Amino acid sequence: MTWVQVVFVLLGLVAVGSALLVVTTRNMVHAALWLVVTLGAVAGVYLVLAAEFLAWVQVLIYVGAVVVLLLFALMLTRAPTGPQTDLDARRALPAAGVALLVAAVLVTTVVAGFSEVTLDLDQAIVGSAEMTGATVFEKWVLPFEVLSVLLLAALIGAIVLSRADTAGAEDDEDAAAGSSDTADTADSRGRGGR
Repeated sequence: MTWVQVVFVLLGLVAVGSALLVVTTRNMVHAALWLVVTLGAVAGVYLVLAAEFLAWVQVLIYVGAVVVLLLFALMLTRAPTGPQTDLDARRALPAAGVALLVAAVLVTTVVAGFSEVTLDLDQAIVGSAEMTGATVFEKWVLPFEVLSVLLLAALIGAIVLSRADTAGAEDDEDAAAGSSDTADTADSRGRGGR
């Protein structure tokens, strides 16, 4: 094995291990941070495969934007971020079985479909910035714009949900404070009349 293959395998193991930690941890913030490690390892795999532009796009968009958006969504919607004690592992075994079955099908499909394919990395232009930029700005402009509008709508929705929850909590607190004041007044009148 060459050192490139060793680095590729190590990055793959880091990506798979941290991906397992994403779905098995009971803390949402820790899951988001393990997702950063997973996406960073995938960016490293892209670097090893001589797709530098794709690696930096992976870091900037997924690690830099999607994970930050996920953390903002967790904070703005007041989702429980600490350990979830009510989660149980009743469905862990069937889920692991389905995951292994899907992984086996995917690996078999990829190996059968691409076992004879080789890339000449000395002449490769597949991962070059010029080729990728031309493809993105000629053929994929509309999907990128639609995705940006979708992400903006998700962020606005998270803000609206957090504001509505805050307003409802303040109204509940005001109503509870008003009812306790009324009860105290009635109680003091009742004592004074005796």
